Amino acid sequence: MKDDRNSPFRDAGLDRNTAEQIPDTPQTRAPAYRLAFADEEFLCRDELRPVRLQLELLKPQLVMDERGIESTIVLFGGARIPEPEKKDTARTKTLADLSKYYQEAREFSRLMTEKSMESYGREDVIVTGGGPGVMEAGNRGAMDAGGASIGLNIVLPHEQAPNEYVTPDLCFNFHYFAIRKMHFLMRAKAICVFPGGFGTLDETFEALTLIQTGRMQRVPVLLFGRKFWESIINWDALSEAGTISAEDLDLFRFVETAQEAIEAIDTWDGAGERRGEIPGR
Repeated sequence: MKDDRNSPFRDAGLDRNTAEQIPDTPQTRAPAYRLAFADEEFLCRDELRPVRLQLELLKPQLVMDERGIESTIVLFGGARIPEPEKKDTARTKTLADLSKYYQEAREFSRLMTEKSMESYGREDVIVTGGGPGVMEAGNRGAMDAGGASIGLNIVLPHEQAPNEYVTPDLCFNFHYFAIRKMHFLMRAKAICVFPGGFGTLDETFEALTLIQTGRMQRVPVLLFGRKFWESIINWDALSEAGTISAEDLDLFRFVETAQEAIEAIDTWDGAGERRGEIPGR
């Protein structure tokens, strides 16, 4: 991060380094003596949760602002979907068959990143969850085009690492799912959802709910793979039951290929508008 301080006071980082060089005494070894902002044990206390939430919101925001990133294209999708060349390693035949969407995600990201580079990487920057599967395909496609992409990782109980295609200085790690979700949607110009599991469904329905209720402007929401989505969710049953309105089914669109998705984004009706009333209420 750049140092844009304009202050006569001593720099906090300098004081932190100086404090590490102090004499070793019972007093300086005591936890109470540590600088509060350099005291990990203190920062992890329950009472400091509001501060940690603020830090997780602020750090990626500052980095992306300094990079000049103004809008993103969000990719959600399953971590277990393999690339076509490795579909024989898939746990199920269905996952193997879904490997074609790895390639579509990669191609879509390549095309969108080429468009992003026309704005010097400020607009339409690909953002994924930074993991394997569809997420890897998204970051990989951006690299194919020679552009940058964002990865928003989350700490999970098992060992993991960001996929190797995320741009290193745009690779973030989160403790709070809620703050991570905010960063997915704060700059979203479009949301592309590939087949996936609980995480993908969670992210998809949260975005649709925000748009449905007018808490978020309308953006293109594209579901790749009509057969998959209609096999796991009976969208018409929700409408017929009245739990959603028929108009809510227009908040998203099914696509199959990268090119279809690009065309849908370019021709999306109502993009940037915000609902004032919720149909059916």
